[in-house]
Amino acid sequence: MRDEAAIATQRDLDARLEEAFGLAQAIDLDVRATVPVPVSQPKPATLFGAGKVEEIGETVKEEDIDLAIVDHALTPIQQRNLEKAWKTKVIDRTGLILEIFGERARTREGRLQVELAHLKYQKSRLVRSWTHLERQRGGFGFLGGPGETQIEADRRQLQEKITRIEADLEQVKRTRDLHRRQRRKVPHPVVALVGYTNAGKSTLFNRLTEADVFAKDLLFATLDPTLRRIKLPHGTEAILSDTVGFISNLPTHLVAAFRATLEEVIEASIILHVRDISHKDTEAQASDVADVLKQLGLDPADRERIIEVWNKIDLVDGTRRDALLAQAATESPGGQERRVVSAVTGDGLPELLAAIETRLLGSRPVHELTLDPSDGAGLAWLYDHGEVLERHDGENGMLHLSVRIAEKSMTVFHQRYGERIQHPLAEN
Repeated sequence: MRDEAAIATQRDLDARLEEAFGLAQAIDLDVRATVPVPVSQPKPATLFGAGKVEEIGETVKEEDIDLAIVDHALTPIQQRNLEKAWKTKVIDRTGLILEIFGERARTREGRLQVELAHLKYQKSRLVRSWTHLERQRGGFGFLGGPGETQIEADRRQLQEKITRIEADLEQVKRTRDLHRRQRRKVPHPVVALVGYTNAGKSTLFNRLTEADVFAKDLLFATLDPTLRRIKLPHGTEAILSDTVGFISNLPTHLVAAFRATLEEVIEASIILHVRDISHKDTEAQASDVADVLKQLGLDPADRERIIEVWNKIDLVDGTRRDALLAQAATESPGGQERRVVSAVTGDGLPELLAAIETRLLGSRPVHELTLDPSDGAGLAWLYDHGEVLERHDGENGMLHLSVRIAEKSMTVFHQRYGERIQHPLAEN
């Protein structure tokens, strides 16, 4: 069962319903009915009006529904009242996302983050009228003092678990920071993939790294962060980081719980914002990603670090494809570079890799050198291990070159070309 509250939004109602359906499928629920419910004025007690509550209740009864999911945030009181009215369990969008996260987490860090978010969510639900909450019980040491109510004990026990998990996560964070410092010594710049869930990040990650990360047409197919080394066209090496997908109305405490994972994004040299450009709500999805980046303290309009990757161009018809290619070639409102690709077919990926390398090499010094035109091997080495910015013939027949060289190749560059290298020029 899926009940959708389409409260004042720019999103397409059908797309919202499709996404809600996809969330349910992500944990293999058998969806018996979907009921789109536009809500102009949310009711404090039940979110929906009395007539709609009754109508949905009839559907719940007829379809023998065990679980009703409201694709909107519910207050504990709204959740309790809807459960009473429909005589079935009710969870909201946050609860459903937590269930998906719990099923997807594979690493210890991922499981800890999910458990922390779930406990904080549970703690906020402790106003519900569970049957045992009105009982009083005496204390036995850790169970609390005489007269402590069950709800107080539950809240205290939840807080103790939260404190313990936060301490465990802090240790994980210190280990991750250590690994990050070790990578800086290499150094390999980090290129982070971000985007709306199911935008194709993991498929793109697999294509670029020849890895085998779980990639499926499912919301939140990837939850735990994955890092792989990639080699760019001129030999520059980087670390590519795949991250959890973002989604609309992602609760702040969920973003906070996954902040340690998302620190790879915060510290990345380049952020690839992957968009499903074939999706009818692609603009709204991009806005949602921008909102999460802001929560992480990042500027979504940072033209120096962010490249928009318009993925799934293979799913777009010819006329719109041409329009998107023309649009991508123009200056974006935020000034970001835009690349049109298909992670499935490989279209546009060489250009994307070249754009990444240009960004990474752009902060490195430009060297001038002269080269004998007969030194074909020397010239080929420069093209393989760096970026040849300018090349022209001198009056004496020598080649005059302006080049940027990948960091890891600088020692060989100086050994090989020696006195032919002039002092680095100022950055372009």
